[in-house]
Parts: sequence; C-alpha cells; structure tokens
Amino acid sequence: LSYCLQTMIRSIKLAAALFAFVPALSFSQGNTVNDSFNRAKQLLERQVYFDHRVTLYCGASFDAKKNVTLPEGFIATKHQKRAGKVEWEHAVAAENFGRAFKEWREGDPVCVNNKGKAYKGRRCAERANQEYRFMQADMYNLYPAIGAVNAARQNYNFQMLPHAKSDFGTCEMKIDGRRAEPPERARGQIARTHLYMAASYPRFRLSNQQRQLMSAWNKMYPVDAWECKRAQRIEKIQKNTNEFVKQPCIEAGLWDQK
Repeated sequence: LSYCLQTMIRSIKLAAALFAFVPALSFSQGNTVNDSFNRAKQLLERQVYFDHRVTLYCGASFDAKKNVTLPEGFIATKHQKRAGKVEWEHAVAAENFGRAFKEWREGDPVCVNNKGKAYKGRRCAERANQEYRFMQADMYNLYPAIGAVNAARQNYNFQMLPHAKSDFGTCEMKIDGRRAEPPERARGQIARTHLYMAASYPRFRLSNQQRQLMSAWNKMYPVDAWECKRAQRIEKIQKNTNEFVKQPCIEAGLWDQK
C-alpha cells in the first residue's frame, strides 16, 4: 500500500477508536438543586433513610437522633468520642474533588475572616464557589457512617489491602498508609458513586487505577433493593439520575416504575 493510503487507514482506525471512547467521556448532569451541605444531610435523614437507618461500612443501626447501636465486636482505638454518633460521609472525599477548585488551593478575595486573615481550603471553596457547594451537597455521594470510621477514613482513596487487618474489630474496614479498603457490603455502592461523580462533574477525574477498581467492584457487587430505593428517593428530591444505579436496578426489576 502507498504511504498515503496507509496514513488514511491509520486515521480511520484512530477516528473509530475515539468515537468508541466518546460515551466514556460524556457527562450527565450532577446536582443543580441544592447547594447546602447541611440541607442535604437533613433531606437524607428525613426523606431517604427514615426507614433504613443503617450505616454504609459497618451495617450499624442508628436512631432519629443519630445515636448508633454499635455492632457486637466493634472496636475503635481512635476517635472513640465519635463512635456513638452517625456522621454523613462523602464516598468521594470532599478534598479529592475540592482540590480541583482554585478557592480550595489558593483562596479567594472573599475568604478573609473578621480579623483580616485570609484562608483557603474547604471553608473558602464552600463560601466562594457554588459549583463546589453543589458537589459537596450531592446526596448520591453522601452515606451514613459511624463517626469514628468516618474520621479514620479521612480523604483516603479506596484500594484493596490484602495484608491489612480490620481497624474496627468485626467491622471489616481497613485503613493503612493513607489508603482504605471498605467491607464487601459497601463496595458496590462506593463504586457506582465514584463512577457517577466522575461522569457528572468534569472537575472530578478518576485515576486509571481507581477507575479500574471501581469498574471491577461495580460488576462484582451488583445493586440490591435498598440501593435502588435510595437512588429512586434521591432522584425525586435532587431531580437528576445516577444511571450507574438506575439502569441495573431497572434490569433487575428493582426500580419502582410508578
């Protein structure tokens, strides 16, 4: 084949590959309804989890006042004062998407306290940028967790830690070297949340390693009735869809079509 023809063939193949890759790069709509983190927590407590007060990682029950009944054999060697209460955990840590915002990294002219001192970080991003507030308040990304577990996880990415031991006794949540491995019961929900956040917010990008892990967990740990009901309730409140949950729920007959 002539050089020109070979070049044309390579161009066609490249275009076909890029076209096949476009769906993975497309973005769905994220939260554009509520930009208050506190309001999001209230809505979750009152309209989503009111009849399923169970934490994500450890499966612990909690009451309307956020008091936790710790599972038998649960241990918290750190953050013990936070072990008795539920907190709302960002599955995709706020810092992990927050650092994409200039206000978080560098601050903003409006971020000055009453003593004239400038500040940055989460507080500045929350004050100065509504896009950040929408992301922070996205209910698909918020889950109830025992406070001590939430504190220990911090902003660590999820990975498999085959040689680590549970940090919480019978609750198989592992923390090791700024990495976290969630119990199997939580992996599917965590995976579909990460994939949703990456598809909904251009500022948040999954590393290749994280995307591969989340894609694997998505396949290994399918949706269940509660995950589907949770997503359906959030969709009604927040007016957008997590297709990574909704579509498999429909296929499994777990999505109320009324």
